[in-house]
Amino acid sequence: MKSVLVLGGGFAGIESAIFLRKEGFDVTLISNRDYFYIYPTSIWIPTGEATMEDVSIPLSDLAKAHGFKLVIDEVESIKSSQKKVYCKNGEYDYEYLVVAIGSGKVEHKGSEHFLSICGAPEEAPKIKEQIDKLVQKGGGKIAMGFGGNPKDSSNVRGGPAFEVLFNVHNHLKKLGLRDKFELTFFAPMEKPGARLGEKALKMMDLYFDRLNIKRHLGKKIKEFVEDGIIFEDDSKLDSDFTMFIPAGDGHKVFKNSDLPLNEAGFVKINDYCEVEGIENVYAIGDSAALEGPDWRAKQGHIAEVMARNTAFNIAAKESGKDERKGYKEHLNILCVMDSGDGAAFVYRDDKGGKMIPLPIIGHWIKKAWGWYCRNSKLGKIPRIPGM
Repeated sequence: MKSVLVLGGGFAGIESAIFLRKEGFDVTLISNRDYFYIYPTSIWIPTGEATMEDVSIPLSDLAKAHGFKLVIDEVESIKSSQKKVYCKNGEYDYEYLVVAIGSGKVEHKGSEHFLSICGAPEEAPKIKEQIDKLVQKGGGKIAMGFGGNPKDSSNVRGGPAFEVLFNVHNHLKKLGLRDKFELTFFAPMEKPGARLGEKALKMMDLYFDRLNIKRHLGKKIKEFVEDGIIFEDDSKLDSDFTMFIPAGDGHKVFKNSDLPLNEAGFVKINDYCEVEGIENVYAIGDSAALEGPDWRAKQGHIAEVMARNTAFNIAAKESGKDERKGYKEHLNILCVMDSGDGAAFVYRDDKGGKMIPLPIIGHWIKKAWGWYCRNSKLGKIPRIPGM
């Protein structure tokens, strides 16, 4: 069988490497870090309920379990016309290429004054350090929020912002310090989370009111400063610590490559994840420009659907079969939004959205998923079909 080069060690890259190996391909995976980071469960690092080790799997263990080759290197450019990928420490040829290196971030003035739960993994423990400092101080103002990308609304990470905020509320409540802290959620949109549907929005409002979390919505962010956030009208939200999740935009590698990009810098693909106009190159996960309804969102489970489909489609092409699998029919929003003392089941498709409260048990459902993710990826337990 032919060789496949996979770029990226996240959900999309790992899943494609695993399923390409199942199809019998010779697979090499290039990642800029030597571990797979489970972002959905990193939300517990800021409150001390999880550590970096708890939410990380060495890529060498995954490579050994599934039989793919591993290269730790930084991708710098992709030249499909040459069928080459150029990295910091070398260059690599390919017969098939799967691009899964994620996305970049929308830039904001004063970004050095906030930390992100969806940024570099090293930021999560730093968030904990900042919260611990305020706990030791005995109180303070904490602001958490997320931004948008007007050029592409699909790569917005709102859920983790809500989860960290709710978990911090619960953490402070356990410490008996909640009344000493002012918690504020902020976003430039008037209705953040609108893609979940009206029913879910109303339930989110009830959550904020019940937990006494303030809201600062509908004003574009001008800049972040050491002690807060300044908005377009020069109003200011005071904050002793700010956690913010910028929206995604095209990865910087794509600017040095010859792949077709949309306005936001994501790689253009068809329903089968084939890069437009380029043979044997596929893009999946956050790297790809998703087509579909306005509420579409890039999530881990969608990235894994795209990865499995890509493995199937490459195998079908090599076998001379006409059947292909597309990702568009699988588009939905699905998550268990954790609060530390429970969770809410969130789902959205073409028929609408729903949010179902799961007191107490919801937290343990998400914990169980984290255990399942780790052990199923390592091949220690069977995979549940479709997960």
